[in-house]
Amino acid sequence: MRNRILFSLAILGVIAGIVGAFIFGATKKNPEPLFKPVSSPYQSSIYANGIIESDQPGGSNINIYPEVSGQISTITVHEGQVISSGSLLFSIEDSVQRANSDVAAANEKSARNQYEKRLASYRLDPHSISKDSLDTAKDNLEQTHAQSKAANALLKKYSVTSPVDGVVLAVNTTTGSYVSPQGTYNPYTQGFDPILILGNRQDSLAVRCYVDEILISRLPPAEHIRAEMALRGTDTRIPLEFVRIQPYVSPKIQLSNQRQEKVDLRVLPVIFRFSTKGHTDVYPGQLVDVFIGPK
Repeated sequence: MRNRILFSLAILGVIAGIVGAFIFGATKKNPEPLFKPVSSPYQSSIYANGIIESDQPGGSNINIYPEVSGQISTITVHEGQVISSGSLLFSIEDSVQRANSDVAAANEKSARNQYEKRLASYRLDPHSISKDSLDTAKDNLEQTHAQSKAANALLKKYSVTSPVDGVVLAVNTTTGSYVSPQGTYNPYTQGFDPILILGNRQDSLAVRCYVDEILISRLPPAEHIRAEMALRGTDTRIPLEFVRIQPYVSPKIQLSNQRQEKVDLRVLPVIFRFSTKGHTDVYPGQLVDVFIGPK
């Protein structure tokens, strides 16, 4: 009886071993990739990292910094909002400067009264007041007028308006935060960011790509350049229109929030443009792969 049990267990062990070997030894089918690996659409091309930005005639996005320091009292725009030139963007608490403007206006009013009284007296009787005293009053009026004008001009700096027609790409502060001409402090990057970032209307966007210095000699002439960008993580490919080359080779900056981080490599910026019609999945600041080839 005992031998039968041992014999049965041995047979079961052999069967279990065969089944296990079949299960674990079977070749598993690899899953299909979510998207095709990026590849060049041209027979001959060079590769460059790119970043999508606002389509500006010169430069990139518009960074808004205040010219004065203080606490944000109001923010009148939101991200994605289309704005026109002269629209109020945000205001800084201005009670002290408003009081200074009132004092300057009062001083100007007092100086004007003094000058007008002396001028009236001089016109009635030139011997009633010296010409020197009249000139001093006039100089004092001009000085207080200039001080009042300067105080009012400084007061306007506490209300920041848009310099162009465009769209709000980013708002990096909130009501109650302290800002300065350096911008607003970012506790994550431990650096200073612009208060707002503006861009042109996004019927079209630009792509700024950085060509490694060792590949610059392989760039086609400007009139024969064509390019295509690939959105990372997708199968989307978008043809690009050549705009210009920024003719200054500079140290490469890592395309991240750490803008001060540099590597031992120099690059040439090349700017392209594309229409956003039919493309709802592209945004300024997005990193892309760019292939540049000859026509």
